[in-house]
Amino acid sequence: MELKEGMKAPAFSLADAHGKSYKLADYAGKTVVLYFYPKDDTPGCTTEACEFRDRKEEAAKKGVVVLGVSPDDAGSHTKFASKYSLNFPLLIDMGHALADKYGVWGKKKFMGKEFEGINRSTFVIGPDGKIKRAMYGVNPLGHAADVLGKI
Repeated sequence: MELKEGMKAPAFSLADAHGKSYKLADYAGKTVVLYFYPKDDTPGCTTEACEFRDRKEEAAKKGVVVLGVSPDDAGSHTKFASKYSLNFPLLIDMGHALADKYGVWGKKKFMGKEFEGINRSTFVIGPDGKIKRAMYGVNPLGHAADVLGKI
């Protein structure tokens, strides 16, 4: 099920690679950019993560919190964040429960093979906990600028 703008954002509680828990409820009154990406340290995911990293100050000035989510484990997230000096949390969704809630887990095709995984998507969640923007199947190049430019 795809989420639409104006719908209440599904609640979540996920840990980062250090075991710190992040809950949507903790950000009541703030704008959250929740972006789902397929896999740590792959070309598109690296482009997207580095663009959000480079725009951290812009996000902070707008009162925006950026959270990345993938099904990778803590070790993978740690290596990815360290390698690219990522300055925002990467949350672990190994069982893809949150990806399912947000409608971003599904069939994909790559090099002639079909498999299930995360379809790159981003959600802007307003201070009221409602979805302000729901973007499915995004292009990672220039995506952070697009998202933050429209907040």
